[in-house]
Amino acid sequence: MDPVYFSAFAALAGSAIGGLTTLAASWLTQRAQFRAQRLAHDIDRREDLYKDFIEEASKSYTDAFEHDMADVSKLVRLYALVSRMRVLSSQEVVDQADKVMRAIVETYLAPNKSIRDVVARGLKDTRGLKQGLDPLRDFSNVCREEFRMQEVAPRPR
Repeated sequence: MDPVYFSAFAALAGSAIGGLTTLAASWLTQRAQFRAQRLAHDIDRREDLYKDFIEEASKSYTDAFEHDMADVSKLVRLYALVSRMRVLSSQEVVDQADKVMRAIVETYLAPNKSIRDVVARGLKDTRGLKQGLDPLRDFSNVCREEFRMQEVAPRPR
């Protein structure tokens, strides 16, 4: 083989390998950036969803202490938020959201109470379970843990 052809072939092969390496590196970089953006968007969506749920549930829980009749449109909105959580969130978050919903409905069904009544009765419901003034505490803790786990090991899609 003529040394000129060999040199030309080596130069072409080197260029091809360099070009493919650059292409692969660029593709991997773009893919990693896309995943990071998607993860950030997913976290933002869930943060907004949890914030909306906490605000609506707090208002409904307060209303349940003072009224016997529930505002059905507010409860439906809360159930819609829980349904969105079923799509976006872990099972633990959904389970805690369901517990919050049950606490709100049970509070509506119970006789009206003032804050003084709640504290005086030891914050217990009819089954002897602690309900407290903060039915969202466990929900918030599970949400925080879900975000922490998301940062450590993003779930595969």
